[in-house]
Amino acid sequence: MKRTEIVKALQANPTGSDILVKGWVKAFRSNRFIQLSDGSTIHTIQAVVDFEKFDESLIKRITTGAALSITGKLIASQGSGQKVEIAVEK
Repeated sequence: MKRTEIVKALQANPTGSDILVKGWVKAFRSNRFIQLSDGSTIHTIQAVVDFEKFDESLIKRITTGAALSITGKLIASQGSGQKVEIAVEK
């Protein structure tokens, strides 16, 4: 799968299609919400992790500044502030 820049992901329609983004963690809240930035825009994209599907030791390694490669579904955001978010699968 080809990497999508975050600037393009934020402009895309929430289709539920597969997406791959890579970048650095700006914030990680509640062991669930990752704010990811790749330098293509000043904005971040939110990636939502279902922590029950992932090994606890992997979740603990996600810290501010960590480099991540995230694969998931581009969906409509459940919260306010952004149009789309990523439901993390891998």
